[in-house]
Amino acid sequence: MTELNDLNDLSDLLSTHVREGTVPGAVAVVVRGDDPESAVAGSIDVEGTAPMTRDSIFRLASLTKQITAAAMMVLLEDGRLGLDDPIAKWLPELAEPKVVRTPGSPVDDVVPAVRPITVEHLLSSRAGWGFPSDFTLPAIGLIFDIQKSGLDPQHVEAPDAWLAALSCVPLLYQPGEAWLYNTCSDLQGVLIGRVTGQSFPEFLAERLFEPLGMADTAFEVPAGKRGRFTSMYRRDPDGGGLVLADAPDGQWSSLPAFPSGAGGLAGTAGDWLRFARMLLAGGTHEGRRVLTAESVRRMTTDHLSAGQREIGELFLDGQGWGYGGSVDLAPTRPWNEPGRYGWTGGSGTAAYISPASGTISLLLTQVAMDSPVAPPVMRDFWTYVGRSGS
Repeated sequence: MTELNDLNDLSDLLSTHVREGTVPGAVAVVVRGDDPESAVAGSIDVEGTAPMTRDSIFRLASLTKQITAAAMMVLLEDGRLGLDDPIAKWLPELAEPKVVRTPGSPVDDVVPAVRPITVEHLLSSRAGWGFPSDFTLPAIGLIFDIQKSGLDPQHVEAPDAWLAALSCVPLLYQPGEAWLYNTCSDLQGVLIGRVTGQSFPEFLAERLFEPLGMADTAFEVPAGKRGRFTSMYRRDPDGGGLVLADAPDGQWSSLPAFPSGAGGLAGTAGDWLRFARMLLAGGTHEGRRVLTAESVRRMTTDHLSAGQREIGELFLDGQGWGYGGSVDLAPTRPWNEPGRYGWTGGSGTAAYISPASGTISLLLTQVAMDSPVAPPVMRDFWTYVGRSGS
């Protein structure tokens, strides 16, 4: 495999944002076929304790969703799950969900679900739990009580307790009728544990991370690797710069009770590149098949109707949704390419593949996003990727 090479323009882009103080540091990778480019800038923290490097470890946040979906596809290929299987077979707590009569109804105005929640509903994020564009809906308050931030992994109950609490929350829409953000990926992680009898982290390590050589990707960062682990920051809402949100010896220093399939992993650019190359290669890695080409196709194909995309507009921004990530439908911005698949993470990360052009684009920073709108460093990076590929 060709070694990654620095690209001056990409380096300048990252260095500019470091100088302006929007990020302490960043790692970026752009791969077009056999032509990889990369850049590293800044430090792993605002104090400049150590320089950022290509093997610096970041909180991946919602980039976890794509890996979780891939793990689900492994179980489908093994025949241990079927797309049309009701999840109640393994998650009996969710066997008889209630649905608010309308999305705006009070939480006690409910009706029975007209169909069971299936495995496919979880994969396409259409089970009925999750975040819509309108956060004022009454049932969303209950979801916020259950669905804690993925950037606070130690503050979530263990899977069985979490699932019991979720079972008391009414669905916002009937199963299969609406795309709602986030919760379905956490449900996938819980389901994988129930189906396999393994912990979710153990299954990921055995079936994805070890075959792909993703040695630094996990739900915790051991002491021996914390010298490479970046500090995470939030923007001060009062304009006071960056505020420390998590240090290397903080919430990722031990395995959480609830390993979040929606956003709990930490990892490196090199690890993610291996996962992305596998997807672009139709599921193979170094001659070994990890997923079938059909599984990759389903992951990277939009499964939503126009109405479902509209319900999730705040998050989707005109994109569709495959399994674990969004799918570009039209070139509405300089960086959009029909078929581009991936997602952004709330910790300041973004990863996409474009099957049509064979492109991988990856940006890792450690400043948490404060809204679904991508920060300037991401928009500048995506614009660069789009222009350099034209």
